Amino acid sequence: MKLQNFQLQKLELALRFIEFKEKHPEKMQRKLDLSWSIWMFGREPFERSLKRLKTSGIDYVELKGDSYTADLHQDFEQTKKWLGHFRMGVSGICGLYAEYNDLSSTDPYVRQTAIEYIKRQIEYAEFVGGKYLIVVPSAVGRTIPQDEYELYRSAETLRICAQYFEHSKVVAAIEPIRSAEVSLIHTVEQALEYIKLVNHPAIYYINGDIYHMLCEEKNVGQAILSCGDRLINLHVADSNRDGPGNGMMDLDLVIMAAYLVGMNQEGRFITFEPLGPYSNPYVLANSVPDESIMDKLVKESVAYFREREEIVRELTQSDLSYLIF
Repeated sequence: MKLQNFQLQKLELALRFIEFKEKHPEKMQRKLDLSWSIWMFGREPFERSLKRLKTSGIDYVELKGDSYTADLHQDFEQTKKWLGHFRMGVSGICGLYAEYNDLSSTDPYVRQTAIEYIKRQIEYAEFVGGKYLIVVPSAVGRTIPQDEYELYRSAETLRICAQYFEHSKVVAAIEPIRSAEVSLIHTVEQALEYIKLVNHPAIYYINGDIYHMLCEEKNVGQAILSCGDRLINLHVADSNRDGPGNGMMDLDLVIMAAYLVGMNQEGRFITFEPLGPYSNPYVLANSVPDESIMDKLVKESVAYFREREEIVRELTQSDLSYLIF
């Protein structure tokens, strides 16, 4: 039977992965570092969230970018204390970009707010040891372009912010997001063009998201590969934006591609972010979650991912027919 195009693409990637394993066994020694984007737990006490993650085998957390102003911000010292208590590292900060801090806004005061917001999140990330800050080029929840110049305004605003990244240990990670949520930057190719437009050496990295890739890219595996060494973090959810294993996402393909671009290096992360099918998922940031549902979601997501990772790591050519069908 003739394979479908997506099966042929997976076969090609799998063969490449098997060859990579055989030629570079030293690059397969580390497993992928797992993180969880904690902002989806909303207003739950921080220590409760950390306990859930640690119990399920997560050693890193992606914090919510909620250091807003001099008066409205997280208690940095208390946050660091709880992180130390649970021996939890910080992968990075998930920046939250709405219409009030939109990098591409026509309102210069909104853009200034975006600059100040990014500065504060960089300070927060540095204090808790985070490696990256996610940057979204336009407001989440606004899908209609303001005008034909918003891409250039966004790049100009981020170029101003680049100096703050340049003088810190925190890197900017540009995230392509599906067109059902934002007006700008939906694909990896567009993210690369945006980085080129910003034109500053401090703006280099990408935050991938396989759910957005599934919506916008031709092939998820190839999209991950096209990020190359720019991919510092990869958000993971299934095809229905539930936890891995609860939809139709080809997780094996994702894991193979992640290893091929070196995501198992120290300082790179696979971060779970099963947000559900919201057009503006920021609603979760202020919600009160059902703890029993979240406990089950984390436990099952981590267990399933590690199971599939182990299967992929042991993959040989004799397994390829099973892998495709």
